[in-house]
Amino acid sequence: MVVTTTLPVAVIGAGPIGLAAAAHLLERGLQPLILEAGPTAGAAIEQWRHIRLFSPWQYNTDAAAVRLLAGTGWEAPEPTALPTGGDLIDQYLTPLAALPAIASRLHTGARVVAVTRQGMDKTHSRNRDTAPFVVRVEHADGEVRDYQAAAVMDASGTWSTRNPLGTSGLPAVGEAAVANHVSSPLPDVLGRDRETFARRRAVVVGAGHSAANTLLNLAELAAQVPGTKIVWAIRGASAAKVYGGGDADGLAARGQLGSRLRSLVESGAVELHTGFGIASLAASDGTVTLTSTDGRTLEADVVVPATGFRPDLGILRELRLELDPGVEAPRDLGPLIDPEFHSCGTVEPHGAKMLAHPEQDFYIVGMKSYGRAPTFLLATGYEQVRSVAAALAGDREAADTVQLELPETGVCSSDIGTSCDVPAATAGFVAETSGGCCGAPEPVLVGFPTGLAHGRSGEN
Repeated sequence: MVVTTTLPVAVIGAGPIGLAAAAHLLERGLQPLILEAGPTAGAAIEQWRHIRLFSPWQYNTDAAAVRLLAGTGWEAPEPTALPTGGDLIDQYLTPLAALPAIASRLHTGARVVAVTRQGMDKTHSRNRDTAPFVVRVEHADGEVRDYQAAAVMDASGTWSTRNPLGTSGLPAVGEAAVANHVSSPLPDVLGRDRETFARRRAVVVGAGHSAANTLLNLAELAAQVPGTKIVWAIRGASAAKVYGGGDADGLAARGQLGSRLRSLVESGAVELHTGFGIASLAASDGTVTLTSTDGRTLEADVVVPATGFRPDLGILRELRLELDPGVEAPRDLGPLIDPEFHSCGTVEPHGAKMLAHPEQDFYIVGMKSYGRAPTFLLATGYEQVRSVAAALAGDREAADTVQLELPETGVCSSDIGTSCDVPAATAGFVAETSGGCCGAPEPVLVGFPTGLAHGRSGEN
């Protein structure tokens, strides 16, 4: 860093990637300032704690974080076990956040509302690289405070900014007015949110893994509670991408899951509507009417928005960013993660060099670094922050030496908003099978490949 290192490195977000970033900075002798909008570390994951990840523990923990934990009596989870979001919080993130080295630098209830340079907006160039960053934070008690930082790592994720229900990237007409009828992107259908869906008609919108898992959970709820109705609306002409590769899928359990969803549709348990781009929504007498761009209508008591996520770039407005025009990732990274052509397993390792922006010492890392691409892996994020920490410490050789070992099949998912580690429908449907991910047990209710081969090209 050109700026004096007496200032801390601001880390925005205390999820898995943010805390890993802090661990790597500490190992490099740099001081992190960790700013988390939620009340606790991993607050976004708390909202989907009921979801089981597809990837085992060995891909879900960071090496530097584990080294910090190792000297405290912390017991590492079984490497091949498959954690839920709750497990990730309870067994890993909470103990990590409680370590004195982390806890003393972690501010919760601290929402970053802007990042800029001291004394200059983005139009000023002279001495820009030597001016400290200013991170404006709105605290839970209403106080607004500016913090100076030598560098910034934005690991805030995308969970808080889901894509709209409407087409063309815009909210459907009337979408805001029916907000009370719209659930979270990954509702706990069989647990916390059971009464929201029981004996009601739910319309699930989207063709990714969030949609698939919600549909499977709803089918189980419908079997338990008569009167529960399930409708699935997708924009595409076919659900083939969501069904996956079937018998040709590299992971047998994943193919079986696609076959199960297909059978639910074919049996009529799930009512599928293809080519249904939502033009408008309107509420009346406790129900919502969804109208498609071609004039068809659907009625719902509750709508599930499984439409993916996008980065919040508003807080970075005064910084000089260079983003891919399509996916809104760093420009050099964008073509490598474009979901039109890539799934998780086809993205090459990358670090500080590829994540750099014209704004020196500023990096977007983690899920947010992938912009609108839904193919992020926790393991990818851990390698990102290791490389960035090395770069900020001046170790260019370590920063440029990027490595990432993933399962041959690629642990792929889409649209979970925080990671590409595939969610399974519930913890109750896990079975031991052979030929698993690096020998790990595979859950029967897992996600699907992003396309049948590479990204959306798999639809062709």
